[in-house]
Amino acid sequence: MADEIRALGNFEQAVEGEDLVFSYSTNTGSDVLAVDHVSFSIKRGEYVAVLGRNGSGKSTLAKLINLLEYADGGKLRVFELDASDDDNFWTIRSHCGMVFQNPDNQIVGTTVEEDVAFGPENLSVPLPELAQRVQKALGYVGLLEMADRQPSALSGGQKQKLAIAGVLAMQPEILILDESTSMLDPKARDEFLQLVARMRADKRISVIHITHDMHEAFLADRVIVLEHGQMRLCDTPSEVFSQVEVIRSLGLELPKWAELLWEVARICEVEVDKSAFTSEEKAIETITSILKNKKADLKKEMPAPRTPLSEKVVLRVNGLSHSYGKKEKKAISDINFDVREGEILAVIGHSGSGKTTLISHLNGILRPLEGQVEVLDASTGEFLSTAKNAEIKKIRKHVGLLFQYPEHQLFEETVEKDIMFGPKKMGYSEERCKELLMESLPLVGLSEDVLSRSPFELSGGQKRRVAFAGILAMDPDVLVLDEPAAGLDPVGQNEIFGYIQQLKEKGKSIILVSHDMDKAAMIADRILVLKKGEQVFFGTPRELFSEKTDFVRMRLDRPLLMNTMLSLKKEFPYADEFEFDYKRAALSLVFGNEEVSSS
Repeated sequence: MADEIRALGNFEQAVEGEDLVFSYSTNTGSDVLAVDHVSFSIKRGEYVAVLGRNGSGKSTLAKLINLLEYADGGKLRVFELDASDDDNFWTIRSHCGMVFQNPDNQIVGTTVEEDVAFGPENLSVPLPELAQRVQKALGYVGLLEMADRQPSALSGGQKQKLAIAGVLAMQPEILILDESTSMLDPKARDEFLQLVARMRADKRISVIHITHDMHEAFLADRVIVLEHGQMRLCDTPSEVFSQVEVIRSLGLELPKWAELLWEVARICEVEVDKSAFTSEEKAIETITSILKNKKADLKKEMPAPRTPLSEKVVLRVNGLSHSYGKKEKKAISDINFDVREGEILAVIGHSGSGKTTLISHLNGILRPLEGQVEVLDASTGEFLSTAKNAEIKKIRKHVGLLFQYPEHQLFEETVEKDIMFGPKKMGYSEERCKELLMESLPLVGLSEDVLSRSPFELSGGQKRRVAFAGILAMDPDVLVLDEPAAGLDPVGQNEIFGYIQQLKEKGKSIILVSHDMDKAAMIADRILVLKKGEQVFFGTPRELFSEKTDFVRMRLDRPLLMNTMLSLKKEFPYADEFEFDYKRAALSLVFGNEEVSSS
């Protein structure tokens, strides 16, 4: 099928948009302008990252290119073909592959192999080429051994790999990635990005990558930044990220090394030329210069002291194992850990390592076949037969669980009813339910005016807040959060982690499942690492990334900020490479390690 496109000519422009406009219709009768007079071009073989806050028009722009939507105005040419001409529809669609953020939205087969074959089969790819493409695509993403499994049996990260394989099997000329790496573990993400780079080099495919990861954006040839449907920036990554004030005003973050440079310059009261933000090497060079020439009379800034870990255990897991069938390999095996009052425990591991299986035991969704879960005054018991429903109800009163895509947990007519559903089921009085409702709203940044609205007419970020509030309203002692910030823009992510810190200060314990190594290292008191269903580490972030721990064998990468700090440590031996928050790391560099670590 790629030959059909090449037969159109040796086109150099993969996509050309001129003054594109698109609006969504709403039930209220007023249209929402999603793409507002946007003009751009993407060359064949070019890698373009698209950034912007949630609701800025990124996904809508991608849908216009892939003809999932038609522009209301302007001109769009794909492969030098007019996208508004119906005769070009099939040619364009069959050579634009798109991987969405939520893999469940594009999985259709009853087995992994069938799902990957669906796309090329609809393109009339003949046998044996069809089988070869399926095998090759599954091999690319590491799912070849799971070809006969049902997609529903895969983990979230494995489902994302399956969606990617389905697109790769169609051999697209344009690959559109809509937050496609957000649910992948660090190693799987790096492997996928390397695969994309190889495809670009071998086949000159064009890549349009919608992402909130600024380090991924730095891999691109160009970066487009959208705000309220309008293009605000379009240039090379180094040029875009050198405009620090603009980037921050747009609700975006800088790469970790750039954030560190910005903070060091602020503390030392130094103005930094924008050229310092063009690469990590340049940033390290600039930080070194600032520190060597810093004023002697700088006013010392002390970070907030860290709260010591409580001795009170609120949840304990002993010898927990589980398999989904008698002939199936154990999904988790002999897991042992505890959670303290007011602690944030991060659970990390590669896709399919058993994270979701583990947390599903923590409030009784899954009952232990071996081992047990103890939560304050309740226990699941050692075997299913002894895990009585009364004990499970006790556990669920203590443990609240928020899965990936928590907005899918919404179902009631109004926001008020949805948030109060859990407390009512727990047996609280109407008056107490109302109190818990009102207490939960400010914790997630919601106002009372949303209570009468349908949860389904809210924005994605608001839906997530409502789902979060519904768990908080049950007043649990332990909250289990499965990738709560996945798919959110930097401002949304910071809000979610801000809520988590507030809950920690209130004495709540948080179990956080995450693929974001930097966030996990920064926010967690302790980290539990799973690999192929087994517990391979349980301890502090400092212990995890020390020389004594083989984190590479665990399929983990160092936090990005740690890599920058290790480079600076060569010049400044006192620098604390284990400060995973760029603000504390900057204080370590400016004032020395003694003051920071002593706090």
